[in-house]
Amino acid sequence: MDDIRPHLPEQPDRFVDQLRQSIRRRGLSFATEKTYVHWALRFIRQQGVRHPNTMGPAEVTAFLTHLAEHRHCAPATQRTALNALVFLYEKHFEQSLGELNFHYARRSPRMPTAFSHCEAQAVLAELKDADHLIASLLYGSGLRLAEAIALRVKDLDFAALQITVRGGKGGNERFTLLPSSLTETLQRQIRRVASLHQYDLDSGYGEVYLPDALAEKYPSAAKSLAWQFVFPSRDIGMDPRSGVLRRHHRHHSSVQRAVARAIRASGFSRRASCHTFRHSFATRLIETGYDIKLVQSLLGHRDIRTTEVYLHIVKNRAGSIVSPLDRNLSHVATAG
Repeated sequence: MDDIRPHLPEQPDRFVDQLRQSIRRRGLSFATEKTYVHWALRFIRQQGVRHPNTMGPAEVTAFLTHLAEHRHCAPATQRTALNALVFLYEKHFEQSLGELNFHYARRSPRMPTAFSHCEAQAVLAELKDADHLIASLLYGSGLRLAEAIALRVKDLDFAALQITVRGGKGGNERFTLLPSSLTETLQRQIRRVASLHQYDLDSGYGEVYLPDALAEKYPSAAKSLAWQFVFPSRDIGMDPRSGVLRRHHRHHSSVQRAVARAIRASGFSRRASCHTFRHSFATRLIETGYDIKLVQSLLGHRDIRTTEVYLHIVKNRAGSIVSPLDRNLSHVATAG
């Protein structure tokens, strides 16, 4: 249950708890909370375990430069660290960092890997049961793995062939496609969830995790089928926040391992992972001629430039270019 926010005391004394409290007061996602806390602690350790309120712009500049020059981090990683430290000082401590003159990380942009349709089907053919269904949603709906395993029964709209993605990256809600070819399999999965949920209720459990605001607003929702996870975990575990015994969703690592084995078994030789299915979803839509703004919406990208990378994948695919050797040049007149 590592995607559940830990409990905080009302008046925290520890710096990390105080920082978490600041993040939650501003309504940021738990993923952002974990990221900001990670970078704050890494900054503190790199600066000799000094309390951050004894440091300022000089130390932040030195840390960001260290990431670029000694850790050889990617520009995106350095930007994430910068965002975390800007929040720490300007929001949490209410202390301006001013203009930071650090050395920027430089790295040539790497094109994401995308499966061809045949390659994606070959990988899927090596998967079974829930792993196959989850990977099919990554490819057929463009979901991130964390979004797929966190789906609730109520998020699937079979009439509209639409999936509601709640709490995605950045905490945004969006809609994406529900592949018609998966409706029967998903409905069978929901029937399994309903049976398991009834078993849990009969055993004195059956209460699923809900975010704080929802749990307070709808106290009975936690035991309703609509809020159960589509891909429940095999075992009941203890919620680290409340101590309640409940069934959470599948852990991402088990799906990642299954997909990694399937990729190897399929013979795919380039570097790939669960996220490659999402890249492949976007690439297929653009290849088919769908508007890039629509693809951006389905993927949940804030910035169109993030989506535009898939245009480059399509343009740069050698398979879409015909070699001169393969062209029929018989119609070209030759000089006598």
